[in-house]
Amino acid sequence: MAESQSGVQIYHQLFGTEVHDPRIMFEMLTVNVFQPGLNWRVAASKIPVFEKVFKHFDVNQIANFTEMDLEALEEDPKMIRNPRKIRAVVQNARATLNLSPEFKDLADYLWSFKPTKNIVEGSLGRDSHGLGATVAKDMKKRGFTFVGPTTMELLLVGTGILKHQDG
Repeated sequence: MAESQSGVQIYHQLFGTEVHDPRIMFEMLTVNVFQPGLNWRVAASKIPVFEKVFKHFDVNQIANFTEMDLEALEEDPKMIRNPRKIRAVVQNARATLNLSPEFKDLADYLWSFKPTKNIVEGSLGRDSHGLGATVAKDMKKRGFTFVGPTTMELLLVGTGILKHQDG
């Protein structure tokens, strides 16, 4: 992403567009991992920091982070210094690598949940028994963490897999 853009601008431009790039899909997942308990703008504003510290969202590199790498991130004043969320990103990178050979990558995996009918979710965050919950349950079974139903619904809408309409 362009250095001149803020994280909020990057996120706003991406949100709701169809994402098939596995690196961008992991970027969106990372923002969603950090978002609970924060205003979305706070998490999104950190995209340039996340991109740097999480090796441009290269899951192969993130999966190899050591305890020293994690401790350094937890001390980085530019980061959202939540140790559980930082460690979740590393765990999610490892889980992403484990999707192979069943799936080509994270984008391939998440797009496999696309509804066959053009389902339009009415009110974001109220899908506790819908697709967000289904994806969250499957992801947890596969070793992902910080992927609750609302977080996954937001990711599905944000990456264009699920269409969202206010009302």
